[in-house]
Amino acid sequence: MDLKTASALRRLRLVSAPEAVSFLLLLVCSVLKRTTDFNAVPVMGMVHGVLFVLYVLFWADAWNRAKWPLRTAALYFVLSVLPAGGFFAERRLRREAEDAVIASRARREGVVSA
Repeated sequence: MDLKTASALRRLRLVSAPEAVSFLLLLVCSVLKRTTDFNAVPVMGMVHGVLFVLYVLFWADAWNRAKWPLRTAALYFVLSVLPAGGFFAERRLRREAEDAVIASRARREGVVSA
C-alpha cells in the first residue's frame, strides 16, 4: 500500500467515529426538541452535515485509491448512514490498516506468507 492510499484510509478512519457521535447526538437533540424546550437541532444538524460530507468525500477517495470491490465500498457507505455505524467502520478500517502495515513489513523483509 502506498502512502497516498494509507493517508486516504486514515482520513476516513479518523472522521468515522466523530461522524457516528454527531449522528447519535443529533438523534438525542431531536428527541429533546420534541419533549422539552431545548432545541440544539440546528447546530447539531450542521455539525453532523459537515462531518457526513467529509465522510463521503473521504470514502470516495479511499475507494478510488484502495481499489475496493463494490461490496466493500457499499459496506462502508451503508455504515455511514446507520446510527453508530461509523464506530464499526473505524474499527474495520483500523484492522485493514494494521494488516496492510504487517504485509508491507513482510514484503520489505522478504518474508513469504503461507
